[in-house]
Amino acid sequence: MGIAERKEREREEMQQLILDTAHKLFLENGFEKTSIRAIADGIEYSPATIYLYFRDKNEIFLALHQRAFEKLKTAFQPVFQIRDPFAQLVELGHVYLDWGIANPGLYELCFLMEAPMDALACRDEAWKEGQTSFGMLREVLAGCIEAGYFGRHDLDTMALTIWSYIHGLVAIYLRKRMNVFEDDRDIERMRESYTLYVKMLRNGL
Repeated sequence: MGIAERKEREREEMQQLILDTAHKLFLENGFEKTSIRAIADGIEYSPATIYLYFRDKNEIFLALHQRAFEKLKTAFQPVFQIRDPFAQLVELGHVYLDWGIANPGLYELCFLMEAPMDALACRDEAWKEGQTSFGMLREVLAGCIEAGYFGRHDLDTMALTIWSYIHGLVAIYLRKRMNVFEDDRDIERMRESYTLYVKMLRNGL
């Protein structure tokens, strides 16, 4: 291995160390307490070292955001082995719901935090990760329309409507707003709500 290749590998390893440490601190302490200094202390380097790899804290969280979307994309992949488009759509919703419940920190990175989007705005870049996941939903919905499950509605509007519903369920749960119910059936009730929504989709579009 040449000097250039070794330096590049060392750079990548340091970037991953910074991101792994930032992710750990975020899950333990939340966004506000995950400061550049806290990350630097975690990797046992000075804060100045981190700025050699990332412009600011938001850019670190953009990288974590991108890693989180890769995990979500991997979770979605088995859905596309299902042959029936409507069954695909239903399972896509189940996967999204289950993934959000099981991975609250990752879900927050993907869909709730402002920091990654602020970093994108500074770069003047499109939200490629969101476009990819939204594109998967559009693809499944297009198959449903082609198979005659739904009428000829605007595809983007349909996708936004369905995404908004399922995102709303997860966000209500993660933000601890399910305590309007005086029992411990939060997740069960969310699944029941989704089942009802699927029936409405089947009968009402």
